Amino acid sequence: MKTKEQFSAGGVVYRKAGKTTEVAILTRGEGKIFCLPKGKIEKPETPQQAALREIREETGLTGTIENDLGKINYWFYSDEDDARVHKTVYFYLVKYESGSTADHDTDAEEVRWLPLEEALKIMTYPSERQMVEKAQNENRL
Repeated sequence: MKTKEQFSAGGVVYRKAGKTTEVAILTRGEGKIFCLPKGKIEKPETPQQAALREIREETGLTGTIENDLGKINYWFYSDEDDARVHKTVYFYLVKYESGSTADHDTDAEEVRWLPLEEALKIMTYPSERQMVEKAQNENRL
């Protein structure tokens, strides 16, 4: 079976609401998947540029990258490519500046601000949850 490499970027978008830190979470899969905004890096984008673009497209929000949170890797099968795909996703901590979650594209069914602790409880993917925990622990969110 053929294999393929794929690279994406995304972020943990946060804002302060009083003493609470909120993060932007989107839903997919008929509301069954709760995840972070992310998407493919397009040529000639850097991972940082792709992360900010994908965040804007998928959530309607804009922000500033404050920190590199690291990357995750996983494999999946793509029917479209008839191949096993090794995916690398770069994640960044992004401080919210402007925009509305109502302005998201069709990649997300819904986008909502959730208190960080609540988001951690419902997030679908453990590797993305680790990125939020890393943002929380290393950046004192």
